[in-house]
Amino acid sequence: MLLKSLRLLGDATRVRLLLLLEREELSVAELQEVLAKGQSQISTHLSQLKQAGLVEDRRTGKNIFYRLKTVSGAESKAVSQLLSLLRQTATEIPEAEQDPQALRLVMNKRRDRMRSYFDALAGRFGRSYLPGRSWQGLAEVLLRLMPEMIVADLGAGEGTFSQLLALRAKTVIAVDNSEKMVAVGKEMARAQRLKNLEFRLGDLESLPIRDAEVDLAFFSQALHHAQHPQIAVAEARRILKPGGRIAILDLVRHQFEEARELYADVWLGFTELELQRFLKKAGFRSIYTAVVHREPDPPHFETICALAETSS
Repeated sequence: MLLKSLRLLGDATRVRLLLLLEREELSVAELQEVLAKGQSQISTHLSQLKQAGLVEDRRTGKNIFYRLKTVSGAESKAVSQLLSLLRQTATEIPEAEQDPQALRLVMNKRRDRMRSYFDALAGRFGRSYLPGRSWQGLAEVLLRLMPEMIVADLGAGEGTFSQLLALRAKTVIAVDNSEKMVAVGKEMARAQRLKNLEFRLGDLESLPIRDAEVDLAFFSQALHHAQHPQIAVAEARRILKPGGRIAILDLVRHQFEEARELYADVWLGFTELELQRFLKKAGFRSIYTAVVHREPDPPHFETICALAETSS
């Protein structure tokens, strides 16, 4: 069995699959998300592993979950030896390094889906019309509860969000690389008499802000316009004070190619893993990511939120 399995596991994807299924019972869709491979490719590999007696499946409703096959006796010893060898082999597969982190994200999403389902059963709060209840009103209240601090709104455009932040922040520095956007923003700030809102012309990858000048760096649907998003995140880290925070709202990676022409998008969104990698490489800690919204109409853009902080 061991020799036959070794021949089968000469493929890096099958090695990664087996090590993942040793950790968790997973569906094809979840394995797709972890490995970033197509459904047919993963299904073919799983079929081969199942025929070799290394994995088994379990159907629950419409879903099929795969796991490492439970064996006993001599077979159990052989599988144990095989897995030990694969763990050593995995160190030579660059893509396998991020698999445990991607797996944690997938399992967190599974728990979030379950929690959302039971939350929906528990009540209908917020789903029925009530006079005066609105997201805009709630946002206004939350912004006014925000502690006074210096905020950098990066890729601010004409500054619609910057104006909201300025209602409470000590200072808002709105940065954009469009001279016309900055001019419009300055005029709007003057019209609204927002003396604590300052517009600066500059690039996300070379911010016109001093080191450790701000408490919060905010990207709102701006990072996918950066030529080098990793550099933009590193720049945000540079301008933050010790204990400062970064907040990113952007698109989940999608396939709507028309966005490049329609909205001048450089990147078609990001995965949670990519944003986590950007933040970690830039030196952030306490990193949190989640998909927070899905548009009901095609192409069903999704919004991802990422939060992190610097060391104190």
